[in-house]
Amino acid sequence: MIDMELLSVIRRWHHRDRRSIREISRRTGLSRNTVRKYLRADSIEPQFQAPDRPSKLDPYADKLAAMLRVEGGKSRKHKRTVKQLHADLVTLGYEGSYNRVAAFARDWKAARLREQQTSGRGTFVPLAFVPGEAFQFDWSEDWAIIAGERTKLQVAHVKLSYSRAFTLRAYLLQTHEMLFDAHNHAFRALGGVPRRGIYDNMRTAVDKVGRGKERQVNIRFSAMVSHFLFEAEFCNPASGWEKGQIEKNVQDARHRLWQPMPNVPSLEALNEWLETRCRELWTQTGHGSQPGSIAEVWSEEIRHLMAVPRPFDGFVEHAKRVSPTCLVHLERNRYSVPASFANRPVSLRIYPDRIVVVAEGQAICEHGRVFARSHDRQSRTVYDWRHYLAVVQRKPGALRNGAPFAAMPPAFRSLQQHMLKRPGGDREMVEILSLVLQHDEQVVLTAVELALKAGVPTKTHILNLLHRLIDGTPLSTPTIPAPAALTLTTEPQANVERYDTLRRPGEARHAS
Repeated sequence: MIDMELLSVIRRWHHRDRRSIREISRRTGLSRNTVRKYLRADSIEPQFQAPDRPSKLDPYADKLAAMLRVEGGKSRKHKRTVKQLHADLVTLGYEGSYNRVAAFARDWKAARLREQQTSGRGTFVPLAFVPGEAFQFDWSEDWAIIAGERTKLQVAHVKLSYSRAFTLRAYLLQTHEMLFDAHNHAFRALGGVPRRGIYDNMRTAVDKVGRGKERQVNIRFSAMVSHFLFEAEFCNPASGWEKGQIEKNVQDARHRLWQPMPNVPSLEALNEWLETRCRELWTQTGHGSQPGSIAEVWSEEIRHLMAVPRPFDGFVEHAKRVSPTCLVHLERNRYSVPASFANRPVSLRIYPDRIVVVAEGQAICEHGRVFARSHDRQSRTVYDWRHYLAVVQRKPGALRNGAPFAAMPPAFRSLQQHMLKRPGGDREMVEILSLVLQHDEQVVLTAVELALKAGVPTKTHILNLLHRLIDGTPLSTPTIPAPAALTLTTEPQANVERYDTLRRPGEARHAS
């Protein structure tokens, strides 16, 4: 291939200095035909056409094109990489290099973009919003150290489109109840509700994506939208630029909030820190399109937001059947239910931090929610010993080794150790525990602690103390000080004559 400098010399000698082709050929060492060829060419740059050499990929070109076509229809998270496609071709007998497969993939994608007339996909139209018009929502995956353990989090991002004020809230799962809770906290932190919400086609909101803007929206998500009175709009599939503000917010948050990794004692502490840190960033970050910081523009937009109603009751309900051991199962964990509902159907209302068991239209119990994040962890059983009192009233012996009663307060546990040492202690202990069904548990616990302190851990003494606490009477009889010596005001006299009057008839009446 002739270089650019030599071609420039040939053109100057011939067109400017009027030298002959023979002389140029002699000076350059090129053949006269080559000199004529470059002088006749319209281009002033040398061009080299690579010879048509056979490639080891040629027999597999159709197969690779079909594989790329299949991958092109998948979402970004589920697409296989070119290295994986190269490995698949190797298993089919391909002996060429990875670079050749990568070059083929680049050419194929460029040709496909030209066919679809989407080569200009990297250009967009700037969007503008008025105060209180819209907010954008998205999820992200991030990590934090919670209680000394590195934990994977699902983070909900909400951002006002006009003022660009944003808020984050972290959860352990990305489920419906977490989505509803994120909206409750976001609207509270942002000070109001915009008129529109812009989402992607997340599974917690959209059950099915139809043609164009047709969406089959989850019924509970529709209930939340109706509660807050805003309109929900969904982007086209794989069109993240339609909510570009929140997409950028996800990227910025990784540098601003998650590096270095937060180290907190609990998830609640993390969310409190996130909300405080977001407000600090509002004041430290310039708006960009409007003069002033995000906080200053937000103070203007808040007047245009709709008022925040009461929090949306964002639970997810499941029908369950209580086991004979008074337990219901949820997410590999078990929770106790009052014994009167054993072997009966109940409903579980699941919230981000708790579960509520409902039967016959009434909430019968509530537990803090337990999360088992990995399959190698052992499932947990959450007991409430009060739920089993009806059982031990019929079977007092079950109190000795009953697993639910291991969680009793220390005073009840100490009393049980004293009670079980004597005959009939099982039943007496059950009767004392059953007092919490009629009286305040803390009052009963105080009576037990006083009895243990006095060294009289008996049922009679505990009942006495309990009634004194309920009636407000003193727990001990006050002592009356007595003088050192007593003196009689009227000294007794020894007079036996009065017995003679008993012998006189008619002077006294006697019992017959």
